[in-house]
Amino acid sequence: MLRKGQKGFTLIELLIVIAIIGILAAIAIPMYRAQTLRAKLTEVTNAMSACATAVATYYQENNMWPDPAADAATIGTNLGVYLPTTRGTFQTLNGPIVATVIEATPVNISTSNPTIDGLTITLAASTTAGGAINWIWGGTVPVAYIPKG
Repeated sequence: MLRKGQKGFTLIELLIVIAIIGILAAIAIPMYRAQTLRAKLTEVTNAMSACATAVATYYQENNMWPDPAADAATIGTNLGVYLPTTRGTFQTLNGPIVATVIEATPVNISTSNPTIDGLTITLAASTTAGGAINWIWGGTVPVAYIPKG
């Protein structure tokens, strides 16, 4: 009970506030780190999407996929798509005659969580009988960081 002239919080009230802040921090910090990684990987996936558009255009114009094992410099020279090599290494890999794969290996993505660096993200293309190109995301990067669709 407060006496006349005393103001303030009780110890229990302060402990409850500290506990609530601790619970919120325990939830928010891992989610923040995951979103930060996802944002940094967006630069890589956006570059891969631009490369996919150029590869699809090349396929539509020449009725064949670009040369296999083209690195980022070759892709830039042949297809006019310049890829950010500060965030990863890029290459195209031809599979069977009806498919190709664009592969990126992210680097320098996160110093706090280096488990993403060195893994691969792939964007695989295949054609249907009508000539449509289907793109599918994959790779060794955890599924949570791979774009949907």
